[in-house]
Amino acid sequence: MPIVTVDGARIPYRVEGSGPVLVLVHGTGAGSVTWESALGYFTDRYTVVLPDLSGSEAAEDDGGPLTAGLLAAQLAAVLADLGRGPVDVLGYSLGAPVAALTAAEHPGLVRRLIALSGFCGQQDPYVHNGLSVWRTLADRPEAFARWAMVTAFSRPYLNSLTPQAVETLATAMRPTPNLLRQIDLDLTLDIRAALPRVQAPALVIGCALDALVPVANARELAAGIAGSRYAELDSGHVARVERPAELAALVDGFLAETAVGDAA
Repeated sequence: MPIVTVDGARIPYRVEGSGPVLVLVHGTGAGSVTWESALGYFTDRYTVVLPDLSGSEAAEDDGGPLTAGLLAAQLAAVLADLGRGPVDVLGYSLGAPVAALTAAEHPGLVRRLIALSGFCGQQDPYVHNGLSVWRTLADRPEAFARWAMVTAFSRPYLNSLTPQAVETLATAMRPTPNLLRQIDLDLTLDIRAALPRVQAPALVIGCALDALVPVANARELAAGIAGSRYAELDSGHVARVERPAELAALVDGFLAETAVGDAA
């Protein structure tokens, strides 16, 4: 597995599939493994690159506080290490502002930008308070995991599952030190000033049933990127699980429609 070193942090990344490069940037959680259930919707036609940035379980660093700039620098190092020129980047949740900031600060590395379930800062009191409650549950792992589940997934999706499947989700996300570092970053980041510098064609995808980061935040992110396209999925926050086929169709459509002038 390739590894890049950025300011002492060791950032691994995986490569799956074949075709044009599509980099999938993870959000708050264990890391690139969270994309696993959706990979089959992309690897048949894309070379999918899956970095594990600081705060993921696979990255190695000093355990210090995270910043959007730190993660953007790590993502930029992965993109440069690929040696494939500018590539397409899809960032999910926390990965969305990180990908957008990378596009703003390293325009030669990001060909097209896709932001899913994203936000650009915590000026939304609803989001800030929801994340703050989640953070305060760190010493109650069962409550922490259930809060993560009910805010991440939509009511229709959870109600479609068996009781056993719901219980599995209700124990999935535990308050590890790395996860708490990511939540602390979620509570403090603000990339609004960088958005006007994004030059790459961009697609912002909001989730209409998102209880963790309500869809108005995705719309704000889209409004901050000049010329960006906007689409919505009828999904909770974790659209890569709830609506993977629809997500893949949006990605394919956007990349196809903006392919004029791309190198072969």
